[in-house]
Amino acid sequence: MSKGLLSVLLVLVAVTTSLAKPEKNPVNPIKKEKRVPQTLSRGWGDQLIWAQTYEEALFWARSRNKPLMVIFHLEDCPHSLALKKAFAEDKEIQKLADDSFIILNLVYETTDKHLSPDGQYVPRILFVDPSMTVRADITGRYSNRLYAYEPSDMKLLLSNMQRAMKFLKTEL
Repeated sequence: MSKGLLSVLLVLVAVTTSLAKPEKNPVNPIKKEKRVPQTLSRGWGDQLIWAQTYEEALFWARSRNKPLMVIFHLEDCPHSLALKKAFAEDKEIQKLADDSFIILNLVYETTDKHLSPDGQYVPRILFVDPSMTVRADITGRYSNRLYAYEPSDMKLLLSNMQRAMKFLKTEL
């Protein structure tokens, strides 16, 4: 009986290893293709490279000398959904974010209290420079929610992104 079990085990191992072998001829490994959409985008721009955590984003910002844009939102919030749609459809914002920013979108709060200078509300967008300073001076148009943006504020958001870039060149 043990010989029978041993032979079944060997057959099972042989079958699973043969199924797990990688393909020997990859299709055009050198050809540069369009980026595959990432789940980290959560719909904010599938073709963008998104940081997974705040710590990773800070590391990338510092090592690549780029400002970090942090987007706080909730998946089921109507204001967040409307802003997400406008952000994803704005080609200028998408290009600037892709070329010049480290970007992170969060559906939870971080332990860094500097990222909620006027409270924990969504949606809100803050900028952090490569020296890890939260740019509290780059605000939206509301006095009671300084870092809130609406779909109609895309021009202001683009302007604030450009300000973050300008500060990067003049202050660092």
